[in-house]
Amino acid sequence: MNLSNKLTISRIFLAFVLMYFLFARWPGAKYFAFFTFAAASLTDYFDGYFARKEGKITDFGKLMDPIADKILVLAAFLAFVELDLVPAWTVVIIMAREVTVTGLRISALSKGKVIEAEEAGKHKTVSQMIAISMILIFLMLREAGKSLSFWNYDTEKWVLNLIFIVMLVTVALTLTSGISFFTRNRKLFN
Repeated sequence: MNLSNKLTISRIFLAFVLMYFLFARWPGAKYFAFFTFAAASLTDYFDGYFARKEGKITDFGKLMDPIADKILVLAAFLAFVELDLVPAWTVVIIMAREVTVTGLRISALSKGKVIEAEEAGKHKTVSQMIAISMILIFLMLREAGKSLSFWNYDTEKWVLNLIFIVMLVTVALTLTSGISFFTRNRKLFN
């Protein structure tokens, strides 16, 4: 297994580490969650970078890279639903798109066709990563604010409204990328 594929697999492992820190109740856990997510996001950049640089783009990598992205993103969003930070319906839409596209990719693979991620899907992933990063920053600020007494109900309400708007944008980009995927690959699924 080459370095790129090892980085992809590490992102799946880091998704579980992220969830551990999100639910941990000890001081500083949310900071570890943020840095775990940042490290996992960097593996997404570097797995592609090394695969191209070394000329070792594999079918395994083409398939597993988007799956690892989905596991990381869905782990974070499901944790945020459990923590009552985002509405469940937004995550259900994101999950439905991700599971459907992944299922169709696997179906195409069984027919000998590997469907790579397209540009709209990459924009969707970036929007999801930004939304997750914002929420993690919110959790760190809230933790610091409560201990330093600068956090209040109005601040929390304002930030939660901002998170909701970011989630709406993320859902819109997720739906757009799903429509683009199905339109581009419709011949494979007839």
